[in-house]
Amino acid sequence: MRNRMLELVVGLFMIGGFAALVFLALQVSGLSPKAASETYTVSARFNDVGGLSERGQVSLAGVTIGRISGIRLDPETLQAEVKMEIYKDIDTISSDSTAVIRTSGLLGEQYIDISVGGDPEYMQDGDQFYGTQSALNIEKLISTFASGGGGG
Repeated sequence: MRNRMLELVVGLFMIGGFAALVFLALQVSGLSPKAASETYTVSARFNDVGGLSERGQVSLAGVTIGRISGIRLDPETLQAEVKMEIYKDIDTISSDSTAVIRTSGLLGEQYIDISVGGDPEYMQDGDQFYGTQSALNIEKLISTFASGGGGG
């Protein structure tokens, strides 16, 4: 009887551990229930997206407010067009806000950071950020510095 109880407790502990592992995997992958909530789509154009990837974060003041849903090259402007899904409850992003590609940490993952503007009009579904700042390309920066092309 005592062995049976011990096996039951160990089994429940294992099931709980697996459930926690699945929960954490969903949170990290961006497939959590919050990621499936209602969103609206906005876009931005960048000259260089660096290592930005789909399902990457979109943040405002350090808080995740959405995710990147697509990246494509616009054949007319030869710029990268990035589509972002913003959570519906974040509906006060000024239409003159700026989208900046940032890196978390020194060599971390790249994400889009929104810098809020002051326009009383707010972004709607299908709108585009006109103010953008492309990714900082470290290799290009180092090669320019190493070759003495820094100017000045």
